[in-house]
Amino acid sequence: MKNLFLYILLLAVIAFAKAQSNNNYVKENYTKTIYKIEMRDGVKLHTVVYAPKDQSQTYPIMMQRTCYSVAPYGPDAYKSSLGPNKFMMDEGYIFVYQDVRGRWMSEGDFDNMRPHVPGNNPKNPSDIDESSDTYDTVEWLVKNVPNNNGKVGQWGISYPGFYTAAALPEAHPALVASSPQAPIGDFFFDDFHHMGATLESYLMAYPVFGHQTEPTTESWYADKWDAMRQVGNIKDTYAFHMAIGPLKNVTENIYPDNFFWQDVVNHPNYDQFWQQRAIINHLDKVDHAVMTVGGWFDAEDLYGPLNIYKNVERRNPKNKHNTIVMGPWSHGDWSRERGRQMVNHIHFGDSISTFYQKNIETRFFARHLKNKKTKPLPEAYMFDTGLKKWEEMTQWPPNEPRISFGFAANGRLLINKTGQAQEQFDYVSDPNHPVPFRSEVTPVTFTPRAYMTDDQRHASRRPDVLTFQTEILEEDVRLAGEIQAQLDVILQDITDADFVVKLIDVYPDDQANDEATPEHVTLAGYQQLVRAETFRGRFRNDFSKPEAFVPGQQTSVEFPLQDVLHTFKKGHRIMIQIHSTWFPYIDRNPQKYVDNIFEADQEDFTAGRISILGSSQVVVGENNGIEDQLPALKQ
Repeated sequence: MKNLFLYILLLAVIAFAKAQSNNNYVKENYTKTIYKIEMRDGVKLHTVVYAPKDQSQTYPIMMQRTCYSVAPYGPDAYKSSLGPNKFMMDEGYIFVYQDVRGRWMSEGDFDNMRPHVPGNNPKNPSDIDESSDTYDTVEWLVKNVPNNNGKVGQWGISYPGFYTAAALPEAHPALVASSPQAPIGDFFFDDFHHMGATLESYLMAYPVFGHQTEPTTESWYADKWDAMRQVGNIKDTYAFHMAIGPLKNVTENIYPDNFFWQDVVNHPNYDQFWQQRAIINHLDKVDHAVMTVGGWFDAEDLYGPLNIYKNVERRNPKNKHNTIVMGPWSHGDWSRERGRQMVNHIHFGDSISTFYQKNIETRFFARHLKNKKTKPLPEAYMFDTGLKKWEEMTQWPPNEPRISFGFAANGRLLINKTGQAQEQFDYVSDPNHPVPFRSEVTPVTFTPRAYMTDDQRHASRRPDVLTFQTEILEEDVRLAGEIQAQLDVILQDITDADFVVKLIDVYPDDQANDEATPEHVTLAGYQQLVRAETFRGRFRNDFSKPEAFVPGQQTSVEFPLQDVLHTFKKGHRIMIQIHSTWFPYIDRNPQKYVDNIFEADQEDFTAGRISILGSSQVVVGENNGIEDQLPALKQ
């Protein structure tokens, strides 16, 4: 124990020394200057510029706009590192960080996913959005920051990724390279919602986004979690969220004054409020280089990067510099290097983030901002999460054979065959005893992550989960592209339900643990989640117009699971699970149809039998495109 303590102490000392060294590097090589840049409507945005002290050459500008603070504040307080990665920091750029309007030290009002205003007329003070704020900032920077070469790049992860995507339409001519990373594309389909279902597991995130502030360097949300802490056992997220009860209790007891929670409650359907905030609907006239980055195991923003890339590609056919990169990461993990790339229990390789930073990210920006004669990136730089290797592709989704999976008796999963239409597979879904989304007891967190590669044996043993699997594979099976669940269902005695479909890689029974496997995990027979999605059944025909099910009547429910690139290796099995609760990752559907689930009472939560018919299937390689997958977006 003493040696362990000394080892931990040594790691802490090394980490502190490294951070101190980085901080000294930035201070020794960069000059920090603070500006208040005025937007077209008079609002001033707090902007920090770190410029190389070496003035022997000009430099491009690399900008990040954020709602998460450009700290540390003050002229003598320096960041410990700059830019997207250390290679670019060492190479030399002018790095710019800006607090978006209404956050931290910037003036104005904050708006979540501020609606885009088409046109972006610099002469009209009322035409403000994130694109116009970026335009006005770029205009000021190239005219006023000394020693810049007239070219600007933008990057950001998560919400800053949205701000990067939001600046793509009507971009300033000097903005020539953008990299939205883990960007939010549409709040109704990723981040706080999934296919219309609300992520109850995100409850801790609302204080950050749901309060207006005056310019400040202090947190406004630190005390906003006190009401949540009073609920119960925060070490067990399942028990904690069950103790909350119906979501109306959140409105009444936890976030009565949180404007973002109120927005979610007051707009349970995909109405104009959400549609205006969908940046994917405005990605026209994108004429500069774009590299969208995401993680295959990003529990927060998987929809965003896939669909921002696809919409830029589809709406701007003349743009030959639109690239997508998808790696074996959780949310934003490409921005840090941990040596071993682990997602939960699964090891995908070593130094993968460094490879990305050095050979993909740095290369992209150097080519477009510094005119370096580097080899252009492929259309798609994708990581096969089964073979655990990178693949360069000429298009995404790839033009590969369609593969379908059908369901048969005794839990058999059929490849390229459809089950018998007259067969039906029943389970009783009870929202008062929901299926847990984790295989382990986990504490309440800001947002969930680890479940994305979690072992599904805990679910396959439950009677309210339908489980189908293939025989042991005699050869590799590669799944690449879009996945579509096409379910024929009958709700026997309830009027609403959710549907969760999971694609799972079942390891061989003699699979050995590797040196990276946690001690409490057994990989033999491990049922690794590869892809999953939930769908709120009331939106089966239109996300803006929910409708109840008719008990006993057969109904079709179709929805995408998000894209995949995964090779199921010889000796493994392919498994698909279907169920109707996934708690507390998503909120509980009462299963008795009510107009607004956020206002449901406890007595509305009703158990009911659900039948999945043998004519159902899951299809990979449809390549439908988002406009065909989501009914509400056809309008």
